[in-house]
Amino acid sequence: MLSLALLQAAGAAGIAKLGIALGAGIAAIGAGIGIGRIGSSAMEAIARQPEATGDIRTNMIIAAALVEGVAFFAVIVCLLGFFL
Repeated sequence: MLSLALLQAAGAAGIAKLGIALGAGIAAIGAGIGIGRIGSSAMEAIARQPEATGDIRTNMIIAAALVEGVAFFAVIVCLLGFFL
């Protein structure tokens, strides 16, 4: 009876670690998509208004940093869940 409970707990831990790994992967993919869209929109905006390049670039870098920060936070939370 005790061994059955231990096997079930080990199986649940394996599934939990799989979920954590998937969460980290989705966070990284989401950040890549978000930064790609930011860059694409910035290039389109620069093509429409070349005189506003500096302002667009500054806003693009700030937005990309925020997206990257959120993704980094999500990956760290997933890694903490994986190892703790």
